[in-house]
Amino acid sequence: MFVVAAVLLGLLGLFLLVPRGNSSGKGKVVQAKPRSAEVPKMYTKAEVALHNKRSDCWLILKDKIFDVTSYVEEHPGGDSILNNAGDDSTEGFYGPQHPGGVFQLVEDFYIGDLKK
Repeated sequence: MFVVAAVLLGLLGLFLLVPRGNSSGKGKVVQAKPRSAEVPKMYTKAEVALHNKRSDCWLILKDKIFDVTSYVEEHPGGDSILNNAGDDSTEGFYGPQHPGGVFQLVEDFYIGDLKK
């Protein structure tokens, strides 16, 4: 039963993430910050911890930092994206609830690396 629910949630999430043509101007398009060709900026865990709310949400995933603020309201899992806001979300992110496409999507929100 859990597997079926996880697959359905994954498909729903994928449906919500795939851009669709919309000539009416309705619907919100999630915009990520443009990636820089520069050397990645380094952030301490303390710096990341300051970005721990809906209006300013950064996540750590495998020692990379992602500013997902503009995606919080679009997250198919609702507020679960805020569970580890400003902290390491690696374990939860790589769970069965995420479809494969989310791993490419999150790269659009990359802003730097965790300073060790």
